[in-house]
Amino acid sequence: MTVRIESVETLVLDVPLRRPHRFSVLTIDHQSLLLVRVRTADGVVGTGEGVVPGGPWWGGESIETMAIVVDRYLAPLAVGGDASRPAGLRARMDRLVAGNPFAKAAVETAIWDAWARTRGVPLHELLGGRVRDSLPVTWALGADEPDAVIDEISAKLEAGDHRSFKLKMGAADPADDVARVEKVARSLSGRASLRVDLNGAWDEVTAARHLPRLEEAGLDLVEQPVPGHDLGAMERLAARLAVPVMADESVRTEHEAFEVARRRAADVVSLKVSKSGGFGVTARVAAVAGAAGLPCHGGTSIEGPVGTLAGLHLFCSLPAVTWGSELFGPLLLAEPLTGEPLDYRDGELHLPSGPGLGVELDEAAVHRFRRA
Repeated sequence: MTVRIESVETLVLDVPLRRPHRFSVLTIDHQSLLLVRVRTADGVVGTGEGVVPGGPWWGGESIETMAIVVDRYLAPLAVGGDASRPAGLRARMDRLVAGNPFAKAAVETAIWDAWARTRGVPLHELLGGRVRDSLPVTWALGADEPDAVIDEISAKLEAGDHRSFKLKMGAADPADDVARVEKVARSLSGRASLRVDLNGAWDEVTAARHLPRLEEAGLDLVEQPVPGHDLGAMERLAARLAVPVMADESVRTEHEAFEVARRRAADVVSLKVSKSGGFGVTARVAAVAGAAGLPCHGGTSIEGPVGTLAGLHLFCSLPAVTWGSELFGPLLLAEPLTGEPLDYRDGELHLPSGPGLGVELDEAAVHRFRRA
């Protein structure tokens, strides 16, 4: 059954956050989202989401560049195509548009959503079927002062919302940064799992000097301590430390996953539908990692509900995703964008049962936050 794509529309939302979120290089108080809507000849609408963590510092793309690439280059390649053949449409995009994985992920998600809605099935059924019904969700905090972090984590623990937490590092002097995390770790000892993410902010010498202190503090995982390209440093640090080292910026494609696995340059691989450019590449990354015995984690770019559920459907269909997820993005938004809230319960995000992504956007909220 052909599912002809009739049009592709984009719109940008600027959604305030519940609290500022501080990365190693900047702080955000709102998140911008690119919505991509694919309409079929039968009137079915599929939705995708393009999102980056605060701007082009992470992967080179921004909301603005994504919108231009989708409108001018990717949409014309999709219109007239068959939404029931997303792999073929994606291959065409890759032949004619190099790079731009975040923009491609948004379009690809919308196409898959339209196809699943046409079939009347949840998206994960088209992605191979689920191997789990939910994923644990780590709550991520910014690089904030320890007392504020401890208060926020304690409130989450008391409410039973989350069991693991991740702190951003790399914005301060390394010794001060480590002392800050040590204070949080001491306060949480025995109560919660604590992880850190440096977004590649340290060099190998700094990491080798300070990561053993974090290991002694009782951390459960260290994410991307050095720049993504420095696999030699990642390899040596992973061999030296007992605490698992997770690769994020180091692994965007299946080729990079193969090299990380070959060199044992990480113990865990972070998957993101956005950074890998869609479901197909992300699934291949997971397959390579899984074949090498490296568990995978469902990462985040602080997506809204559409991008979050896109990740959830895929991650719940991948056997290698055994290290939980960080799909907390919608909980950080100051206002919901969906008519019904996503199903966060007991520290996990549960798959919806409706067709496609299983979410319906609140059009009033979309209109309210739409960028003029």
